[in-house]
Amino acid sequence: MRIEEEIQQRTFKSEYQKAHINIVFTASWLSQHTTRLLKPYGISWQQFNILRILRGLAPEPATVKLLTERMLDKMSNASRLVEKLKQKGLVQRKDCPEDRRRVNVYITEAGLRLVGEASEAIERNMQDQMGSIEEEEARELNAILDKLRG
Repeated sequence: MRIEEEIQQRTFKSEYQKAHINIVFTASWLSQHTTRLLKPYGISWQQFNILRILRGLAPEPATVKLLTERMLDKMSNASRLVEKLKQKGLVQRKDCPEDRRRVNVYITEAGLRLVGEASEAIERNMQDQMGSIEEEEARELNAILDKLRG
């Protein structure tokens, strides 16, 4: 559905304004879909992002600073997210032996299982969502978005 119909706005000041609104609207739409998919797993998409980062680093740990740098949502509080994941048994926090001010964060076996299952669900859904565009169009979209961010 066209953005004009989605938000019930007939005209825009420019194609740039329309593109900006379209990107923001689509990002929100994708986020809502991802949130719904993750609900059965009891995690938010920000927590899922932390688990994916940790899975990629495993068996090595990450610091909260590294997690913050690599997170998709830079406004999220990584320390709070790690604490919630710890309470769920999905990550462990351990003091760093080399630097007592630093805390290492490790993904647990339960965390690896959960992120694996949730990733599969998201992958299946992504194919449905992205199925309306060709791979070349996705490549072009990626290039445009990369160019937009400079």
